[in-house]
Amino acid sequence: MVAATALTFGFVSPALATPPGIPSTGAIAKSELATLTVAGEGSMTGYSRDKFPHWITQSGTCNTREVVLKRDGTNVVTDSSCAATSGRWFSPYDGATWTAASDVDIDHIVPLAEAWRSGASSWTTARRQSFANDLSGPQLIAVTDNVNQAKGDQDPASWKPPLSSYYCTYAKMWVRTKKNWGLTLQSAEKTALTGMLNTCP
Repeated sequence: MVAATALTFGFVSPALATPPGIPSTGAIAKSELATLTVAGEGSMTGYSRDKFPHWITQSGTCNTREVVLKRDGTNVVTDSSCAATSGRWFSPYDGATWTAASDVDIDHIVPLAEAWRSGASSWTTARRQSFANDLSGPQLIAVTDNVNQAKGDQDPASWKPPLSSYYCTYAKMWVRTKKNWGLTLQSAEKTALTGMLNTCP
């Protein structure tokens, strides 16, 4: 993978991906965090990514991944099947900018396995599909693929974005997603989120 830096001639500044529904302040997110139920880590028994059907068709020929790539990118050009053929994507997790969609993953802010352990194991497949393809809230964002892969299914107690300047926004997105979907959190996770929200202006 070869990143195109923000200093490339003629490129003033990267467009920051901003999913919808992010709490406007850290204080609001802290209030929401206080309403979440603290519980122990649930079991992974029965888990499979297939139980969260994702990248479903959203409109025309465009699936969820393709919609987010267009939403979070700049000057994105797509072919007749809605695949991105060119564009520019800035990953707020690590500050990298990419010009090939193949270098970009769509991250589930709250990973599917984390959701399973936090209450989604009892959901219907239809609800899990809605969660995995949620475009109405801050659950999906385009980021550097290997950074997303390093995150895996970890919560903020064990993984945070490489750029500490993004801690505030990431924590706000995580809290809002858990609130929107009625998911629980662990004590260590809550402590980590509180610390991240303390970095908010």
